[in-house]
Amino acid sequence: MGDEQGDDGKALIRVSDAERQETAERLKLAHDEGRLSLTEYDERLRAAYAATVRADLVALEADLPRVRRKDLPAVRAERAETERADQIREYAKEWRSWAGVAVLLTTIWGITSIASGQLNFFWPMFPIGIWGAVLVAQLFWRDDD
Repeated sequence: MGDEQGDDGKALIRVSDAERQETAERLKLAHDEGRLSLTEYDERLRAAYAATVRADLVALEADLPRVRRKDLPAVRAERAETERADQIREYAKEWRSWAGVAVLLTTIWGITSIASGQLNFFWPMFPIGIWGAVLVAQLFWRDDD
């Protein structure tokens, strides 16, 4: 584990807490898949958190299938959370657009009613209502890939 040799010097670079955590996640996956016994998992986990350079971490995973960072459960969960937050922001933006158009159309209706001297039929209810119904429907029938 303390082998600090590297072709390009990357093995000598000190590791961060995030790199230790990623290695711990990979070890947990290997244990969950039955590739490591509980004893091996415990030993390697302790070594992962004690690692100081990348070579220490590489040695812990050398005999295990490589799991890409983007396939780690924590990374997938973080990505899903970010995507969900983006969807919520986008949905709120659509409602802000709807509200702006509703105010604009209602203002036009109000001005034309005042100009004609009578209360005109409230025609903005059609575009405002249809658009609002579509936005509400998106809450129930959205595409959750």
